[in-house]
Amino acid sequence: MEKPSLEINLPNTHEEGKLYVVDSLNNLNKLNVCPDGSQHALDEEENTGGTGENTGGSNIRNQCLFFVTFILTLIVGLALVSFVIFLIIQTRNKMDQLSSRLISEKKNIEELKKINNMILKHLNQSGIKE
Repeated sequence: MEKPSLEINLPNTHEEGKLYVVDSLNNLNKLNVCPDGSQHALDEEENTGGTGENTGGSNIRNQCLFFVTFILTLIVGLALVSFVIFLIIQTRNKMDQLSSRLISEKKNIEELKKINNMILKHLNQSGIKE
């Protein structure tokens, strides 16, 4: 008795299976990567042959725009930080001036108290009372 052959034209089925798996993975990737609105753009790209010329130019434009925006943000941030440091230094200088004035005024007040005490002692010694 002959054994029946279990092989049923496997080369063609295997090639078709590969294509089916690749198409399924592409569809799954589109669903996972692309939001609902951009699915239409991908469908149009498939219809035009998938050259991707428009998306390449816009991608470079988007990267350039992002880079310029990033640089401008850094410059504005640096300017703000510099301004804050300038204000801190100015405030410190004003506080130093104010504290030195307060110290000199304190010395003047102490001297005036001494002079006042000396005048009171002199008046008390001379006997002049109000």
